[in-house]
Parts: sequence; structure tokens; C-alpha cells
Amino acid sequence: MRAFAALYGELDATNSTLRKVEALAGYLADAPPADAAWAVYFLAGGKPRQAVPTRLLREAAREAAGVPEWLFEESYQAVGDLAETIAHMLPAPDEADEAGLAEWMAERLLPLRGMPAPQAVEALHDAWRRLDWSGRFVMNKLITGGFRVGVSRLLVVRALATAFDLDGRLVSQRIVGYTDARAAPSAERFLALVAPAGAVDEAAIAHPYPFFLAHALQQPAESLGEASGWLVEWKWDGIRAQLVMRGGGAWLWSRGEELITDRFPEVLEAGRSLERLLPAGDRGVVIDGEVLAWDGVAARPLPFATLQKRIGRRTLTAAVLREAPAAFVAYDLLERDGEDWRNRPQIERRTALASLVAAADDPRLVLSPQVEAQDWTAFARLREASRARGVEGFMLKRRDARYGIGRAKGEGGGDWWKWKVDPYTVDAVLVYAQRGHGRRASLYTDYTFAVWDAARQTLVPFAKAYSGLT
Repeated sequence: MRAFAALYGELDATNSTLRKVEALAGYLADAPPADAAWAVYFLAGGKPRQAVPTRLLREAAREAAGVPEWLFEESYQAVGDLAETIAHMLPAPDEADEAGLAEWMAERLLPLRGMPAPQAVEALHDAWRRLDWSGRFVMNKLITGGFRVGVSRLLVVRALATAFDLDGRLVSQRIVGYTDARAAPSAERFLALVAPAGAVDEAAIAHPYPFFLAHALQQPAESLGEASGWLVEWKWDGIRAQLVMRGGGAWLWSRGEELITDRFPEVLEAGRSLERLLPAGDRGVVIDGEVLAWDGVAARPLPFATLQKRIGRRTLTAAVLREAPAAFVAYDLLERDGEDWRNRPQIERRTALASLVAAADDPRLVLSPQVEAQDWTAFARLREASRARGVEGFMLKRRDARYGIGRAKGEGGGDWWKWKVDPYTVDAVLVYAQRGHGRRASLYTDYTFAVWDAARQTLVPFAKAYSGLT
């Protein structure tokens, strides 16, 4: 824990991207694989669940510090961050604990979840006695589920590539799904992440590829050249996902790198329909697309609000499946027979995908239709009907484009564009604003908006928004 806390301090103390990458690379190269596994998980965006209730954490801290409630509350209001407040108020440590991050997670932090209150308080006191200020601060952040530092996943990928002399694109591919909470970080997973190229059967891994993201089209479509050089599809309003089928298994991954297979069983069944058509020995197929609430009779999407009935549900009842049926609208083929197709031209991937979907003949697996028009002016007229179709506008894809990683800049950065319809606007009144916490204690971060009800002569709250304004 000491080394990880020191790394956190280094990352938090600088705005230099180069220094952050150097600090990360140094830590990851030297740390035991089990510790590095947890560090990558947290720094790449893994969200630890809150280990103990906030009330219990505050009471345990006040008891350990020997301060009255009013003083703790005044201190908290002054500092603005609970983890930092506790770290400041606790007495000096009794001993120096040299256990690593993985040992702390396995033996001290994870067992806190669900522990009876008296034992949890005792465990917290024992843990705090073993750590200095920085260790306590990081530990408190992990306990509260509020751990974050100014590091992006891209920086973690760069650091891993630097520390282990790997191609960044390979690391980007391997790290997808690494922060899924269903698979705990481990030394084995970390070693697979940083293994030399060719040492791991990439196609055998159930993870998806990094998602390719489009830029918003701000300039006139005519600036992209002739319309004939582009594939035009509707932009769907659903859950971006990849359907991965390898080695007899099938998985559905969201763009947020969450495994959502069990939430959409009909999509899995559609994948099985496709899998049955594959030749014996076919090593894998990966399809990029969108999960939508889908009206199979009308062959059109249902409102996103219908899909929301499925999101976050642990149990899918027959009624929910009936009221909010889902389908997978496919628009790109990333892997075929275990071969990475991302560097093939867009039109080649599209043609092969169309053949696969047509052969599957399953209403739950739909090919995203290609929109045809003579020129950009004609496309603009068609785009005006987007809302009536239940879509957000157009996706523009260069016919010879390869499938990139993330929202690419420079070469390949203009290969995918989203040409969305203009949003609706509403005049509203800001009726409530709430201050943030920690570093955002000086900012108002939560806003409540209302509209005027003329009939009742009153303001009616209708939405909340989260941002950060002085």
C-alpha cells in the first residue's frame, strides 16, 4: 500500500502528461504483478464499491481521533473531502505496514463489505494504525468508492506499453474489459495483459476490441468530398456493444466495458443463430453494433425510455421481456474466423457482415440499413426525418476506412462522423444548486431546473444536471 500511495501522490502532484506516464511506468515495472493488477484496475477506471456505510466510517474516525461530533463536522466542512478529513484527524500510526496493495485489498479492505458494525470499526482502527497520512488517504478513498486521480485510461495504456516494451494498440485491445467488476484483478490477468506479443492467444480471449468512436460533424457535409465516397447509416439511440463469439461461447460487451450478456438474452440467442452457420473450426466472430428496444413487427426502434426498463435490472421477468423486447442492430464486422478484420476497408467489412446477418435470418439480429441518396443535399433532406424514425441523425463512414481505436485524431480521425439532428431546447429556471465535495467544494455541481406552469402559476422542477461552474 505504501508504494501505491506514493504513486498516487506523484500523479496528483503534477499536470505533466510525461511525468505521469514515467511515474506509472516505473511503478508498474517494479511492483509485484498482483499489486500492479489492482493498480491498473483502479487507475484505468475500475470503480470499487463502497466497503462500509459512510455513517459508520465517520463514527469510527471520530472514535479513533477522539474528537466530538461538532469538531469533526466543522473540519469536514472546511476540508470538503471525507477521506482527507479522516486522514488529517487520525493520530500518528503505531507501526509501519509493508504489505502490498493486493494484500491490503484481499485481507483488509474487501472483507469490510458486509462485516458487522463492531468488527468493521475494529478493523478500520487497526488498518489506520498501520498507515501514514498518504496511505490512510488512499485507503479511505478506496473504502468510500471515491478513488480517482488525474489519469486517463490512455495514460495507463501508454505506461504499460513503455514499461513492458509493447505496442500501445495491443495493450489497448487487451485492456478492454479489464475493469469489469465481475472478474477480480489478479497476477495472472496482469501478466496476460503485459505478455510479449504472440505469447497470448488474443482470439481465445472473450474480450471485445477497443471501440472506434466518431467525431461530431460541425462543418458542412460537403467539406467531406463527394457523397459517393461515404457509407451513410442511421445513428441509433441505444447501447453501443460488441457481440463476441469465440470457442463456442458468446458474450455481449457494452462500450463502458461492462459484460451485459445476461441482461439481453435474446441478443445472445440471435448470436447463437449466427454461430450455427459458421463452418466447423471457425475460431471466432466479433460484431460491433447497437442494442435497441425493437419493434420486430414494424422493424423499427422503440423509444430509448423503453430500453431503460431493462438497464440495471437483476431479474428479467416475462413481462419486462414482452414490454421491452431487444434486438442487436449490427453495423461492423471486426473479426471473422479468428482473424482481425479491423484494417480491412469499411466497404469490405460491411459486405461480409451483410452476408452473415442475411444468412442468420433472425429478427433479433438486424443489419443497420445503408441510406442511399444522390448527394449531400439529398442526404440533408432525409436527415430531417430522423426523429420520426426514432434515430439521432446519420453516421458517415468513409468507404475505405479502417476500424480505429477510440476517437482517433490525425490519420484516420476523419473516417467516422456523426451527423446528428439539432437538439431540442427549453427555457428553464435554475431553482437549486448544490456545492460539490473535495476539490470541487468551491464549485456548484448539482443543478435543479424548473419550468413555469401557467395554469397553476408555479414552477415545476423537471430535470437535474451535473457539471461544475464557479
